[in-house]
Amino acid sequence: MSDIAGLLTAPDRDAFLAGLAEDGPVSRGTYLDGTPVWLVTGHPESVAVLTDPRFSSDLARQSKIDVAAAAGLPADVAPYLMRTLGAYDPPDHTRLRRLVSREFTARRVERLRPRIQGIAEELLAGLPEEFDLIERYAYPLPIRVIGELLGVPAADRETWRSWAAGLGDPDLDRVAEGARGLVGYMAGLIADKRAAPADDLLSGLVRVLEEDGDRLSDEELISMSISILVAGHETTVSLISQSVWLLLTRSYELGEISDAVEEFVRYSGPAEIAVLRYTLEPVEIGGVTIPAGEAVQVVYAAANRDPRRFDRPDVLDPRRPDNAHLGFGHGIHYCLGAALARAETQIALTTLFDRFPGLAPAVPASDLGWQPGLRRALTSLPVRTAGRR
Repeated sequence: MSDIAGLLTAPDRDAFLAGLAEDGPVSRGTYLDGTPVWLVTGHPESVAVLTDPRFSSDLARQSKIDVAAAAGLPADVAPYLMRTLGAYDPPDHTRLRRLVSREFTARRVERLRPRIQGIAEELLAGLPEEFDLIERYAYPLPIRVIGELLGVPAADRETWRSWAAGLGDPDLDRVAEGARGLVGYMAGLIADKRAAPADDLLSGLVRVLEEDGDRLSDEELISMSISILVAGHETTVSLISQSVWLLLTRSYELGEISDAVEEFVRYSGPAEIAVLRYTLEPVEIGGVTIPAGEAVQVVYAAANRDPRRFDRPDVLDPRRPDNAHLGFGHGIHYCLGAALARAETQIALTTLFDRFPGLAPAVPASDLGWQPGLRRALTSLPVRTAGRR
């Protein structure tokens, strides 16, 4: 029986994923707290779960697993951090996504491209010959972008970064401090935006109003803004740094990098598992009947290596055609910030390798560390330059 904690801590991720595949596309496993769950690891089976309304993602409709407790979140603020867009079913999900999408648009993201480029160039200027790519580039770039997008004051950047980092800490006191800090801070910032709106996403979310008079409540605003703030930088930090590592250990032309982002997401994306689903009635999936009321865990990382969907799935191929990976989710819960993550990663990679065409690892792969937690992330990435443009 495989366990999700094993995937998140496995020293050899590829071997662990191969073991999951041997168990079949639908099998029994355990969640982070040891509770039995159904693991869905096949690509077509995962797509089926992510699109079938009989699989609920609304945490309020189940009592099998206390996900907030498993994450160490204190009860007084847990709802603000757990009630993300991914944790709602229609019609609540439809309503919230419509309201948020009124302001978080592709046009707003596209307008950010020149600013992303400018921040990337600024961060790369004046770097020493050897540096930690995560600390000096992959981390500050998404943090500055998402902060400016939302309208978070630059002076507060390090404070909320520390709180966000605390959410994944093994020390539950740090988790509680981070959770309460983020909720209190965002409540105050929303009040500021309401009193003095600006041309930023958070101000837009505060004032968005549907024709029928519907708008986001204060509780929903806090939850949605924290979700955008945290998810909007953590996953992109991981995607940029892991993509750089893959590029440093393989030989590609610079012109391929932008197009290769989808393959980086498939091969080693930061989102390894989906939000838990729960069966509202008995459902047959992959030849297995799952009873009503059962917890179901889709494993993106395994589905993205399914040989029934991807030719040579264990090979990193930047020119892979029809790359239908699940790294940004699928169906109604497809990641709202996918376009922003793509834009940041494309710009980050092309700018980095254009300036430092001879960039190389400063340590062997065996010296790299990986953060334990719900997303795949390097702890550091020491690199050295070999000339610059």
